[in-house]
Amino acid sequence: MLDALISLLAALFEEVPAWQATLLLIGVSVGIAILLEVVVLRSLLRYTSRTRTAYDHILVGELRVPVVLTVALAGVYLLTQVPTINQNVLLTSEQLDTFFGRPSLSVIIVAWAFAANRVVNRFVEEVKDKGSRFDFAPVFSNVWTLVVFVGTIGALLSVWEYSITPLLGAAGVAGIAVGFAARDTVANFFGGIALYFDDTYKLGDYITLDSGEAGTVVKVGVRSTTLMMRDEVLITVPNAALNAAKVINQSAPQRRKRLKLPIGIAYGTDIDEFEALVLEIAEDESLVLDSPKPRMRFRNFGDSALEYELLCWVGSPIRANKTRHKLNRAIYKTFLEAGIEIPFPQRDIHVVPASESPEGEHSGALASGGADAVEKPITNDHS
Repeated sequence: MLDALISLLAALFEEVPAWQATLLLIGVSVGIAILLEVVVLRSLLRYTSRTRTAYDHILVGELRVPVVLTVALAGVYLLTQVPTINQNVLLTSEQLDTFFGRPSLSVIIVAWAFAANRVVNRFVEEVKDKGSRFDFAPVFSNVWTLVVFVGTIGALLSVWEYSITPLLGAAGVAGIAVGFAARDTVANFFGGIALYFDDTYKLGDYITLDSGEAGTVVKVGVRSTTLMMRDEVLITVPNAALNAAKVINQSAPQRRKRLKLPIGIAYGTDIDEFEALVLEIAEDESLVLDSPKPRMRFRNFGDSALEYELLCWVGSPIRANKTRHKLNRAIYKTFLEAGIEIPFPQRDIHVVPASESPEGEHSGALASGGADAVEKPITNDHS
């Protein structure tokens, strides 16, 4: 198509002086660029600002600059390709191409690459919080930026006619060196991709690491993942470490979390009354979900108590500690009012005098010793 356009321009300007052809081509290019900007693109921006979706507005807004630049610089590039012009100027065809043609194409390539990267990144910002099917968005944005950068470098090298064959050999050697020097960065990059495909977590999930750290995922980057801890401190974890660690996603497959609250009561307590009382406390707590309903489970006959567990659900993992605190307070205060005993281990020590020991002969000897008598302690553990 470009060759056909150049042939048409050559035929049109075959008898036209070089300076007139130059003014005409540049004037037409600039005129079309201004027309596009003032009439077409501004009208499109006004229209897309009133639509329901923001994607069309983002697309038009980001492509506005490269479209105008392309049209404006197209005339400069075509000037270097029309024989009538490049044969009637002081510069040679090679010089025209070097100082005008290739720089114009380079500016156009860079403008489109920048716009393409901006469009995708802004789309990612729009969709990343709209459901689990867009969890890949932050990782895709990082990969797309890398692809655009490499593609732009390759296109610019092609425009300036640099052979990439020698560069491939050098890139192989450099790649080995960079691989050793930046192995952690490369491992983190591929670790992030692996975490995405494994669907380990997404933005907003509350995760717990095997090292003990726990927090909400607030950012997924190329190199690392950032967690917001409960004390509002950010912790950055390398993706490679996350990929190798045991990660417990407290927010998957559902955001609600089951809370287990151990309770011990004394032997002899009316367990029916006790269970009803605890369930009433749990149902009255606003942080406890109504469905599934709270339930009581009798776990063990303990050494000092009947061991129960209250099972209830909260809306998200970050509410678990607060709910546990409020339930414990309410249960303790209610038990005090109801006279329900919360047992604890106790130890009674019985001291038997030596004179009462069944070992009569030895006891008599000790008794006759007066101050030399020894008391033998006997200990029993009970509630």
